[in-house]
Amino acid sequence: MTTITTTDGTQIFYKDWGPKDATPIVFHHGWPLSGDDWDTQMMFFLSKGYRVIAHDRRGHGRSTQTATGNDMDTYVADVTALTDALDLKGAIHIGHSTGGGEVARYVARAKPGRVTKAVLISAVPPQMVQTPSNPNGVPMSVFDGIREQTATNRAQFFLEFTLPFYGYNRDGAEVKEGVRRNWWRQGMAGGALNHYLGIAAFSETDFTEDLKAITVPTLVLHGEDDQVVPIAIAGDLSSKLIPGAQYKTYPGYPHGMPAVHADVINADLLAFIEG
Repeated sequence: MTTITTTDGTQIFYKDWGPKDATPIVFHHGWPLSGDDWDTQMMFFLSKGYRVIAHDRRGHGRSTQTATGNDMDTYVADVTALTDALDLKGAIHIGHSTGGGEVARYVARAKPGRVTKAVLISAVPPQMVQTPSNPNGVPMSVFDGIREQTATNRAQFFLEFTLPFYGYNRDGAEVKEGVRRNWWRQGMAGGALNHYLGIAAFSETDFTEDLKAITVPTLVLHGEDDQVVPIAIAGDLSSKLIPGAQYKTYPGYPHGMPAVHADVINADLLAFIEG
């Protein structure tokens, strides 16, 4: 396997396809998945001549299941270690869900010349959990329930979670069992403790200042029927906080729209990247 080793000894698995002198696109996956969630996008952009890279976040997929560092700052430090190791310059960073938060924080803090564009898809910023300063957020009890299920009933919970994730619980939805099984496969490859601790990372992290600090062209995409990360507390707000952000919404699209509507999402990503 292709890995880098971080300063605390964690091995981060990554895939790196395409010409090394081509424009790099770095994909950041959501909770509790792995870089494999981006395979459709990676194959598409590889065919367009780009260098495509996706890593497994620590504790996810094929990366080390660490007992420590399961927080957003460490996730971003791992991304920095990877981009430094590969010496990526002028990269485009695309993140889905939790990966969108990772992109926001990384891009806001990236070294000059490392990033040219960013994309947040169905992303968790600016903050998911309900707080006094975020009264319209999701109640903490919801995330406590996810924690309980992750700790005690992970395999079944993950299987059932694929239904709202892809909008497969909606009337008339075309349910693809292969898509559900691939989500479950990725999720169960990661560590239970990492997934449990990572819930706080995606739900409680406040990305407001990160979003304000982004200076590269940024595209925000969100499905209007996102049952996992509601558009009203995520895309609608993030797009206003990022200076000059482009914002596009999709009626009826679910949280996992890069998988179930890949043709549309890929075309929109390509238009933004090449625009």
